[in-house]
Amino acid sequence: MAEQEKPKQAQQEDDVVGKAYDGRLMRRLIRYLYPYKLAACVSLVAVFIKAGTDVLGPYLTKVAVDRYMTTQAAAKPSWLARHLSPNAFTGITQLATLYLGSLVLGYLLDFVKTYMMQWTGQKVMFDMRRQIFHHLQHMHIGYFDRNPVGRLVTRLTSDVDALNEMFTSGVFDIFEDVFVLAGIVIIMLRMSWWLALLSFAVLPLILLVTRIFRKHVRDSYRRIRSAIARINSYSQEHISGMTVVQLFNRQERSFKEFKAVNRLHMDAFKDAIMAYALYYPAVEILSSIAIALVIWRGGYGVLHTTVTLGVLVAFMQYAQRFFRPIQDLSEKYNILQAAMAASERIFKLLDTAPEIVSPAHPVEGNHSGSIEFRNVWFTYQRLNEEQRTRVVHATAAELGAMDDIEWILRGVSFTVETDQTAAIVGHTGAGKTTIISLMMRFYDIQHGSILVDGVDVREHNLTKLRRRFGVVLQDPFLFTGTIADNIRLGSEWISDARIEEAADEVNVRDFIQSLPGGFSAPVRERGNGLSTGQKQLINFARALAHDPKILILDEATSSVDTETEMRVRLALERMIEGRTSVVIAHRLSTVQRADVILVMHKGQLREMGSHQELLAQRGIYWKLYQLQYKDQELSDSLPMLNPGLAVGTD
Repeated sequence: MAEQEKPKQAQQEDDVVGKAYDGRLMRRLIRYLYPYKLAACVSLVAVFIKAGTDVLGPYLTKVAVDRYMTTQAAAKPSWLARHLSPNAFTGITQLATLYLGSLVLGYLLDFVKTYMMQWTGQKVMFDMRRQIFHHLQHMHIGYFDRNPVGRLVTRLTSDVDALNEMFTSGVFDIFEDVFVLAGIVIIMLRMSWWLALLSFAVLPLILLVTRIFRKHVRDSYRRIRSAIARINSYSQEHISGMTVVQLFNRQERSFKEFKAVNRLHMDAFKDAIMAYALYYPAVEILSSIAIALVIWRGGYGVLHTTVTLGVLVAFMQYAQRFFRPIQDLSEKYNILQAAMAASERIFKLLDTAPEIVSPAHPVEGNHSGSIEFRNVWFTYQRLNEEQRTRVVHATAAELGAMDDIEWILRGVSFTVETDQTAAIVGHTGAGKTTIISLMMRFYDIQHGSILVDGVDVREHNLTKLRRRFGVVLQDPFLFTGTIADNIRLGSEWISDARIEEAADEVNVRDFIQSLPGGFSAPVRERGNGLSTGQKQLINFARALAHDPKILILDEATSSVDTETEMRVRLALERMIEGRTSVVIAHRLSTVQRADVILVMHKGQLREMGSHQELLAQRGIYWKLYQLQYKDQELSDSLPMLNPGLAVGTD
């Protein structure tokens, strides 16, 4: 779903093919090889020597034919021919041994090159993925609001894989192909320059065919990548929403839609297959024509003693080997092109600096747990430099008159004292959740200040600031692992005894111990297999185990049943003791016992006071209360469940 929701510009960015070589990007990529430069150098040396063994075979054949198999002696025997035995049987045995040795050496060098580069590629992938994930962890929350999850996951998976393919099957193989081509050209020109030029006569046609092939394959690969992204997006969305699909009997329509998306991928792949099916036979035909020309003119030269038979035999073999690297280079071109596009996207991510970081010299607060908002104005909108300058120096009236800025909070000011329980209520979109996000500095405000423990949040160390908070959200989130892992959540300083104690305090220990394995019971992805209430209670235990000074509850009981809500309320009474607590709730019955209630309306703090005081004002809170309870009759049992509820009847 995240991929499907990405903006058009982002989708186009994922489809961009890019240049086959970009020096700036390549220099940055080479830096990832620095820690493994020894393995890379060994691979490069192996490639160079193996290229020599690849071009040696036909030359040995030429020497064998001219030295021992014909009566036509070479005008000027080569250095190798002069050092061979004059005995034909012995000399051929020597050449065969050299040929076999070159094959064995080539095999060993190929093994060294392949192993070293695969090993290096895996190391580079490991380092790059670690760097990307570490960078993502330190990005501010607003970055993830603007960038869909699927797009970021693609950077960690497909894009890094493309770079790995370049390191393992791209750059060094290109070097090998170039070395082989250079060696073949040099040897052919030295043996017979005119016969070499005749062999190269078909080269312009091969280059033309290669260019046409590369153009069509490039377009096909772009469409294939785009189609794969759509398949992933569509399948992820509909598998996640399979309950809704089956509930509304949408299987047939979903299948038809998926079939259409899948067909785009198949058609793109068929076009790529067609291009390959035409290209390779075309190169084979042209290379065969080159060999035919060599046989025709070379045979004529042999008959007229202008070239030797050994040269003709060697040229036939070299002509066959000459065009294989050209085919490989066409394939490597596509690998390089994909790698350059992937590296550009990865480096764009890595070059995006976090907008919210700890200050160079953080200030330590008084650990009181107090919270204060002072004339806070906030918008999720990204402001340009001119807008930021205007906002910093504007008065409240000027801020409110800025039509080009969509304010989420407008001049919000309040104080939550140490160990107080504050509740925030209001209609959907009033800014309730935004307030708690700003407390933990997930976003930076545009005007005003927010103080936690008497210090502006922008002067706090981020890690220490957020460690002060324990948060339980409306949608409980569990990770794959065990229940103990989900409560501890990587905080090794939390002991097993503390985990069990926290679970006991939130009334979930009995349930956990009833599971096979108890606290070691496995938790599947997102807590599948557990009820919403059970997951929520585990989240309560997680918050309590970390012993926060400030407790945040964002609609923490809105999605649980009545029985679980009662258990949660009993747990809350123990959790809020000795802590500053901020509770967000739509159900007013859950906030009536708060020390102070903040009533938000359209981004403004409209009312503040206790439950009784706000009802007496007969304002927004009183209207919300009437909307929730106008159809209910207050029975005698209700005050027993919540003693504060009877106060609102006057």
